Amino acid sequence: MRWLFARQLKPFVVLAGAASLVLNLALLGPALYMLQVFDRVFASRSLETLVMLSLLAVLALGLAYFMDTVRAGALAWAGRALERRLAPAALGSVLREAAAPSGRADGDILRDIGQMRAFLTGSGIHALFDAPWVPIYVAVIALMHPVLGVTAATGAVLLAAIALLTEKLTHEPSREATSRSRAVTQHAEALARNAEVIVGMGMTGAAVSAWQAAQESLIRVQARVGGTTARLSALARVARQGLQVAMLGVGAWLVVGLDASEGIMVAATILFGRALQPLEQLIGGWKAMTGARSAWQRLGAKTAERADGTQLALPAPSGRLEVEQVVFAPAANRPALIRKVSFALEPGESLGIVGPSASGKTTLVRLILGLWKPQAGAIRLDGADVALWDRDALGEHVGYLPQDVELFAGTVAENIARLAAVNSHKVVEAARLAHAHEMILRLPQGYETQIGEAGNVLSGGQRQRIALARALYGNPRLVALDEPNASLDAEGERALSAALVELKARATTVVLVGHRPAMMSALDKLAVLNEGTLEVFGPAAAVLARLRAVALTPKQAAAS
Repeated sequence: MRWLFARQLKPFVVLAGAASLVLNLALLGPALYMLQVFDRVFASRSLETLVMLSLLAVLALGLAYFMDTVRAGALAWAGRALERRLAPAALGSVLREAAAPSGRADGDILRDIGQMRAFLTGSGIHALFDAPWVPIYVAVIALMHPVLGVTAATGAVLLAAIALLTEKLTHEPSREATSRSRAVTQHAEALARNAEVIVGMGMTGAAVSAWQAAQESLIRVQARVGGTTARLSALARVARQGLQVAMLGVGAWLVVGLDASEGIMVAATILFGRALQPLEQLIGGWKAMTGARSAWQRLGAKTAERADGTQLALPAPSGRLEVEQVVFAPAANRPALIRKVSFALEPGESLGIVGPSASGKTTLVRLILGLWKPQAGAIRLDGADVALWDRDALGEHVGYLPQDVELFAGTVAENIARLAAVNSHKVVEAARLAHAHEMILRLPQGYETQIGEAGNVLSGGQRQRIALARALYGNPRLVALDEPNASLDAEGERALSAALVELKARATTVVLVGHRPAMMSALDKLAVLNEGTLEVFGPAAAVLARLRAVALTPKQAAAS
């Protein structure tokens, strides 16, 4: 359990360890109290001695209560500190993985952090802190009588062996169960994302059957792990009771032989029970402990020890965009989607990107925004490689409207403000720039309208216009629009055209993927992509004329 001593947990764990030491020393009090009562009070029949011993025992129990509370509080603080430290970095990692070319993100990472916090705040970890003090109890018993000490040491070794056997028999099955559980959960989430297709095409039965087969396999593995743990836990409980009986029997044998007093017999039996208790609890809670350990391993050192360094802040860009011999392939064994593409835009220029389906238009937009990093070449914004910009800093200067518009649960204003604190002036300014202000005012509560999860209370056109306002929030210097008019009606088309005119007046650089000639003709330049290669680049009017000359309209070229 080396992860307990990670940098962010160490102060709390050290405090919990110190509290455990004092707690276990204080819990020697009841056993020593009984020893003195049997050997001193009964012999002297002194009530004053009994009262004094009782007061000392009460003080020891009070100290034990206080130390137990301190330990529980320290571990609870450790759990909260762990979550505060790791959860933001973990969510950021999930988002970066989801935005990567593979599009696959480990959504279980936050559950792993929650599992670790639950373990730190649960009762099972207390046994982990009590177990190292077992030798103290054994040593005290040995001081009472060597034979009792040997009996206690033998019993402790026996329970420790059961704990090691539990680790050996359950480690790999537990790892397999965790892996299968994650796979089953991800399968169910994938089915939920595609529920409309599944239900609409009558695939529900087949989908549920496929999921159920994986679930049954998981249940079998979990049953095997649970059965092994249950049997070993039962063995530990019976062994503990048997060892206490053995300790009492050995003590009685010593008393009969006049080698020990009745007080020693009773005190040693109580101490022995206390010594074995954390070992028994460890065996019973082994599943939770191994689960927390596995969760830490999955988090990885990079997330756990997040670097706190900051990048040098670059000045706000003017919007000059340079694409230099860019080559991009989603994986080493897959063909390139972008092949040596080069062009440049001055601040305030607008570029339309057209081409047939799967020609690399959306991929090029993602590269321009720095979401993906090319294998060769560079994309520069005012001379700085966008892939090396700090993402939060770059986000203040760029706007992005993707093909698949995604809004978030909350108000219209919160969505336009990019989920940050709402600045009313900037929100309204962005909405006016997108020519969506009047449309928003017609909503039931205007800017305070709750749009529901993924904006499901809005129409497709309304979502697209609000997403355009979000892209224009904060007066960005570079704006990338991927099929921005896909869901727009005539009013939305006019609003988009007016927004492009205003962006031009503000000297904002615009990159737009589209196919309608009327909108493309309003742009400064046009680029034609075909199988990742830049076939034509130049003034929009000249490129459109060339396309018409070969009977290839932008709509045919760029349908995607």
